[in-house]
Amino acid sequence: MKQMRVLGFRILVEPIDEEPTTDSGIIIPENARQLQNVGIVRGVGPGKMTETGERVPIDVEVGDKVIYGKYSGTEVEHDGKTYVILGGADVLAVINDD
Repeated sequence: MKQMRVLGFRILVEPIDEEPTTDSGIIIPENARQLQNVGIVRGVGPGKMTETGERVPIDVEVGDKVIYGKYSGTEVEHDGKTYVILGGADVLAVINDD
């Protein structure tokens, strides 16, 4: 498997498919499902370089579950999986499943 290294102020996210059923077991038809734009962070770039040459790190870590903007990022395929490459500012929230 080839490794993918994320550059700059970017994040590699593996989208999570929405569950086709509700908690009570009702099956949701495909045309009624809403895209959640939720995924797992699989790679993080080193951060943004400031004008003074300092590196500003990104606020997420590999393994975080995140919500990202609806029309954000670039979809890519790598080793048979689909990923989204996002700018650091495209991540809206980190979900804690505690």
